[in-house]
Amino acid sequence: MYLRGFFYTRHLYSCLALPTRFFTSNSYINKVSLYLKRARLIDSIRLCIRSNSQRSLIPLLNDPTLDSFVVTNALRSAPSHESALSLVDTLKTVPHFSHNQNTLYTLAKILAKSKQTAKLKALINGINSGKFTNVARTSFMDRMRWYATAGDFDAVLQAWDEWRALQRRPCTESYNIVMMIYAQMGKNSEAVNIFYRMIDEGALPNSRTYTIMIEHLVNLGKLDSALEVFGTLPLMRIKRTLRQFSLLVEALTATERFDVVKTLLNEMQIDGILPGRAMRSALQHMQEAGFVEETDEVIKEMLPDERIKNVGLSMDDDDEDDDEGTDHAVDDVYVDAVQLKPWLDPAALVSALQDWRPEEVSALEDAKFVWTTRLVCKMIRNFNSAETVWQFFCWVAYQPGFTHDVYTVSRTIAKLARHGRVDLVNKLMSKIKSEGIRLSCSTIRLIIDFYGLSSNGDTALKVFRDVKSLCGPISKNSLFLLYSSLLRTLAKCKMNSEALDVLDEMILCGILPDIQTFSGLMHNFAIQGDIKMVQRLFGMVRQTGVEPDAYMFKILIHAYCKCDRAVLALRVFEDMANSNLMVDASTKQLLVKSLWKAGRLREAAIVEERTEDINDGLPLAVPGHVYTVSSSDLTRVYNIYSSSFTTTESE
Repeated sequence: MYLRGFFYTRHLYSCLALPTRFFTSNSYINKVSLYLKRARLIDSIRLCIRSNSQRSLIPLLNDPTLDSFVVTNALRSAPSHESALSLVDTLKTVPHFSHNQNTLYTLAKILAKSKQTAKLKALINGINSGKFTNVARTSFMDRMRWYATAGDFDAVLQAWDEWRALQRRPCTESYNIVMMIYAQMGKNSEAVNIFYRMIDEGALPNSRTYTIMIEHLVNLGKLDSALEVFGTLPLMRIKRTLRQFSLLVEALTATERFDVVKTLLNEMQIDGILPGRAMRSALQHMQEAGFVEETDEVIKEMLPDERIKNVGLSMDDDDEDDDEGTDHAVDDVYVDAVQLKPWLDPAALVSALQDWRPEEVSALEDAKFVWTTRLVCKMIRNFNSAETVWQFFCWVAYQPGFTHDVYTVSRTIAKLARHGRVDLVNKLMSKIKSEGIRLSCSTIRLIIDFYGLSSNGDTALKVFRDVKSLCGPISKNSLFLLYSSLLRTLAKCKMNSEALDVLDEMILCGILPDIQTFSGLMHNFAIQGDIKMVQRLFGMVRQTGVEPDAYMFKILIHAYCKCDRAVLALRVFEDMANSNLMVDASTKQLLVKSLWKAGRLREAAIVEERTEDINDGLPLAVPGHVYTVSSSDLTRVYNIYSSSFTTTESE
């Protein structure tokens, strides 16, 4: 679905766009022109290192425009590790150039990819010893990434152990790297154990964690388990990524489970995910099996723009879930027998456009880029200002050959909502409704969630009430997630009475809140000291048959202790123990302190005695993540993951 004629006239653009700021300073540097000069030099270097003779490389490297930005991107786009390292050696002859952190870190990545571990370690030691001026020491995270890429597992673990020895809790990505390497090495139980430790040590799994898990399961033929994990992610409010969809689609088409592929393609549309080219061969196989109608539109989205010749010789690094590359230029460039698409970096181009000066816009128009959905989405993603996003969105709408579609509109609306620009969101929504465009439910959820950050609860409620006209028919599961997001936003905006009305409406509609939604609301009222509302919500939990988890009990105990109701807190503790759940250390200390304060010394001693036992199961409390991940969700995913390999080993 496309926005035909959307903002296509200059008159409409001038009416809808925000006022452009004009600058007349003589010292002003046109950043877009500078970007284009750098891009041309990068192209020249790329073409030169691909030609048979590199004699012309020295004059290029002595170009005054050469800087760390040019060198970094020339290295990244080198056709091989050997050519990249040769370029680094040639740079030693250039007197005016000196490496900085960007070029050295790019070099480290190249050494890692070429498995030159000894040189990589020498470079790291040189950086950390201060050999290079104005270059910070390498972080543990960077070293772990490089060593993992190089395949030096011992070095990865050594860096991780050093990090942990400093009594600092490593980030989630460090667990992801170790888990990924164990999975690649076929050490299944060790990979499962890292996932356990991640939860146990308080590093909440993220989208990439589950991508690694799904890929691990798919590679070992545990496709049903992978699908089960994938299906659980929306309930945990974890974003499902293009990489995850691609892994599953490829595996399912290989086993000719085409009905499941059809379902996944539909869910991709619901999630508002632009198809990636990695799926193309799998879907073509599906077409050959007779599923032409189901895959035709998706494959069309993957095809390169006809205006861009599909010749790619570079080794540019792409994001894990961004397979389309940066091949959006007008003409191919030739030298001898080498043919390349002109280099383009959307993030760098956006950086040059952040102020949206008229001189920069004019330079952008003169460059005559081929504007495609993928390129526009990348641009929108990188803008920092809502005003500039809107300026660009309106400007690109009347560029030759481009028409906004649901993907570019969704990105723009989400970006504007994130900055709290209700006026611009409403203007755009009004337009797409008149055009018959249907947004995805995930986009509406993002809008509602972002309105919670900007305290626009009333507007979020209006968007929710208008969801059918914005999205069309929606499933019960999608409506459940929308209700949950709305409740969270209303609670953040302290619209307590509206939140309770929505909760009652939700239950009357036959959509029962899950445990994290109840926990989030209870936490909201607990921090406000409204103990009666906390008790009322807990009563609703019991009535709906939802089984409380450790975190919900923790909320109750903290709420009662805060209101000096230690006896009631003790009763909750006893209920928790009867459910075979264990409090964490901070909750136990708070309860014991409250009982002592209330003169209940005997009861305090009993609590101390009963909490001496160690809980060998997964930690059930998930502090700091209300409304999102419940303990039961984490336990369910852990059980799916671990049992998949337990079954294999027993067989």
